[in-house]
Amino acid sequence: MSDFSDPNELHTDTLAIRWAQLRTDQMSHSEPLFLTSSFVYDSAAQAAARFSGEEPGNVYSRFTNPTVAAFEQRLAAMEGAEKGVALASGMAAISSTFFALLAPGDHIVSSRSVFGTTNVVFDRYLKKFQVETTMVDLADLEQWRAAIRPETKVLFLETPSNPLSEVGDIPALAKLAHDNGAILIVDNCFCTPALQKPLALGADLVIHSATKYLDGQGRCLGGAVVGPAKLVDEVHGFVRSAGPSMSPFNAWVFLKGLETLGIRMEAHSRNTLVLAEWLEQQPGIARVHYAGLKSHPQHELAARQQSGFGAVLAIEVEDSDGNRDRQAAWRFIDGTRLISITANLGDTKSTITHPGSTTHGRVAEEDKQRAGITENLIRIAVGLEDLADLKADLSLGLKTLGF
Repeated sequence: MSDFSDPNELHTDTLAIRWAQLRTDQMSHSEPLFLTSSFVYDSAAQAAARFSGEEPGNVYSRFTNPTVAAFEQRLAAMEGAEKGVALASGMAAISSTFFALLAPGDHIVSSRSVFGTTNVVFDRYLKKFQVETTMVDLADLEQWRAAIRPETKVLFLETPSNPLSEVGDIPALAKLAHDNGAILIVDNCFCTPALQKPLALGADLVIHSATKYLDGQGRCLGGAVVGPAKLVDEVHGFVRSAGPSMSPFNAWVFLKGLETLGIRMEAHSRNTLVLAEWLEQQPGIARVHYAGLKSHPQHELAARQQSGFGAVLAIEVEDSDGNRDRQAAWRFIDGTRLISITANLGDTKSTITHPGSTTHGRVAEEDKQRAGITENLIRIAVGLEDLADLKADLSLGLKTLGF
């Protein structure tokens, strides 16, 4: 009879609630929060053994803390990973992974459909250390293949992408990476393990901005990297020395967020599909980008890789005079009253933003055009409000376009 000691025996929703539970001698049902910077030892010899790694145990919360460890173990189990490491933010997870695994002369092939700040890390910081990046179209496998060099060490993508919901073929890209001695790293922020398991599809590492759906209520910053121990240990070593650590309090909040991740992602996906279908029928909406729509060019691929389509859609607006510009987009955004104007996403509250001047504002104009970040593009992260109220609010935005 099973004692449920193997995460493979449990489903994702159960792992999100039950795995890596912490219980002290007080036997609390909810995980305790260990707000401490350091830990004490029974003797000087034990302290030395802990610091050297000869004896397991906590040392210093920059790199070992029970609450943070519980979050790392739970998320890793949900992703089907051997190990995880938690970091201070999603960008800390991305940059730490590259700095830990790459050396001068190495090369990255990345989708150009990535978060704007990731481009800054590539262009401004990794380049200083002679790590070059080639950007390609996410959906064009031939571009990926042509970009690979002998020094290529990493293929990197977000799927679905921000903000256009483009979808990368994870199994095909994993094979391409492995055939060329590289690893595939997938940012799974938009789907989470509730909707997509990149490691099961062939990816080597999965990165998360825990700030988004893993939290689910816009409370804390955090990031995570999960995968095989031989890779995750390298990232953890960088975190131990460089210090982009997750705080115990934030880890505790994320543990609470994971408990409702499955039902939230199901509800988010359901709301977003209904809203996307409605928006497609509205005057003033030139195009809706959402992989859940049958009109999306990669709908079938998304349906194969994901168990749901997520909560982020993008629209291209056009006013009654035929203008498709920033002014039209800003009027639409400012016309809404209920939806929050903020660049964050993953919240129970719906949010709306203009990517060209916010999330991708620091990206070069030419690169924005190549990535499809047009001036009339608006990103909507659909929350859990009543759909009738969301439609009514977006209708106020449509009125500013003359409809």
